[in-house]
Amino acid sequence: MDRAHHHRGVHRGVRAEPLVTVPVPAGLRYVVNRHRATTLHFDLRLEVDGTLASWAVPKGPSLDPGVKRLAIQVDDHDLAEHLAYEDDHKVVWDTGRFEPATDPAPSLAAGHLRFALDGVKLHGGFALTRTRLGWLLSKLADGHAVPGHVWTSADHGSVLSDRRLAADT
Repeated sequence: MDRAHHHRGVHRGVRAEPLVTVPVPAGLRYVVNRHRATTLHFDLRLEVDGTLASWAVPKGPSLDPGVKRLAIQVDDHDLAEHLAYEDDHKVVWDTGRFEPATDPAPSLAAGHLRFALDGVKLHGGFALTRTRLGWLLSKLADGHAVPGHVWTSADHGSVLSDRRLAADT
């Protein structure tokens, strides 16, 4: 499915403009959207070579280094469209700076990328690792890791606005 068709289908043909603008931090950027499409899931998007490399993460990122989350790679997305875009089906759950440990494009091609996030909700080291069945997103054991951490409903809203998905109200 092409990117334009996917977004128009999810949003029933209506393309809203971004509701807010995000100050551009120094360095590479990332965004995590909480998104209700067919099912509720999270979208992890990392800035790589001028676009957003993207994964659907059904259960969302974890702060527990003992937890590995399935991450399904999807088509790259446009930077301008997705860093601050919110609507009734999608909120910016987290955003900030993305610092890869190595050049991200070849690392992703090789199947393993270690990186640090410096956002509102997510901080510290993470890794994306390709397996035979897909990708796994994991939190690295560092000063920002929280073993046993579980996100609560208070954590589900946008970091840019007071917007929440209908399922969260």
